[in-house]
Amino acid sequence: MAQQSTSLPEGPGKALVETVCTACHSAATISRSAGFSSAAEWRRVFSTMVNLGDAQAGTIANYLAEHFPEDPARRPTLVPGPVEIEITEWTTPTLGQRTRDPIEAPDGSIWWTGMWASLVGRLDPNTGAMKEYPLPPSARPHSIVPDEQGNIWYTGNSNATLGKLDPNTGDITEYKTRAQDPHTAVFHPNGQLYFTAQRAAVLGRFNPATKELKEVATEARPYGIKAGPDGTLWVAYNGTNKIGAMNPDTMEIRYYELPDRRTRVRRLDLDSQGDIWYVNSSMGKIGRLQPDTGKITEWDSPSGPKSHPYALAVIDDVVWYNESGMRPDALVRFDPKIETFQSWAIPSGVGIVRHVWVTKAGNLLIHQSSTNKVGLVKIQ
Repeated sequence: MAQQSTSLPEGPGKALVETVCTACHSAATISRSAGFSSAAEWRRVFSTMVNLGDAQAGTIANYLAEHFPEDPARRPTLVPGPVEIEITEWTTPTLGQRTRDPIEAPDGSIWWTGMWASLVGRLDPNTGAMKEYPLPPSARPHSIVPDEQGNIWYTGNSNATLGKLDPNTGDITEYKTRAQDPHTAVFHPNGQLYFTAQRAAVLGRFNPATKELKEVATEARPYGIKAGPDGTLWVAYNGTNKIGAMNPDTMEIRYYELPDRRTRVRRLDLDSQGDIWYVNSSMGKIGRLQPDTGKITEWDSPSGPKSHPYALAVIDDVVWYNESGMRPDALVRFDPKIETFQSWAIPSGVGIVRHVWVTKAGNLLIHQSSTNKVGLVKIQ
């Protein structure tokens, strides 16, 4: 049933937008958007969400272009530099699935999760061939991670499960969690799967061999999670200004408080020295925590305090992240050795990169969730 709204301005096409667009999201999603300067650009975006005939698509595109033009204040500040990259993007088959959180499997294939369609998909980056695997309809998988055998594990964000897909057979096995919303997962060198549950404020550990599950309470809204070289699990918190360090055996957590109480961290990663790099999403910064000393250093992101850095990865001790508050979404490189930034506009430009993955070749997997894109960033 369409989510009706009185917030949309009057004009030809309003009723159609309320019927078609708000069937999947609220009108506020449109009014909060950065807009586009032409009907063609609006049509390019919503064509990845819903399949419409020319007449309806034209009416909606014209209405949106007239009432929701581009907001120039949302343009990113792009910084030139010496590094060259090549970005290739693929549109995933099922429209409106909210493609996200791509990973690389041991065989080199790229996988993603279509959260709104409860599916995972496989992409052959050499041929562009794609195949989608339906999951239980209530799963709405938030993220995925491969095991060493090539199975794809997903977090059932809406049905309180951890799931395993065997790509060879298509078989799916689900394991219930007490936390209602498993969010992000990571395999530890000890073979166990650790995960966050954001709304439940829980960290969990699942042993695939014994099927043993252990969950512990934690600070508000645990989000990203990474395993460090010494085995420590590092946790980003989106509900408080902290980073957590969890012992993989005891699951005891030590907290590092970040300087400003407004700080919220979505993702983090580690460099070769064991330092923690994180996005200060709420304040438009990136930061480094040096665990041995507790020293914290932060840098302003090029597009400023509203740039909302989101996903982050460290490649060869260089930090890569995105500015999700900008349109187009900007990919940013930060070299800690010389403290310089370089940034690029992501070609599709809309949808928010929510998670990234470093490939075996040292490249970066990205996505655009609103426009169903999976991307590969080759770093020259």
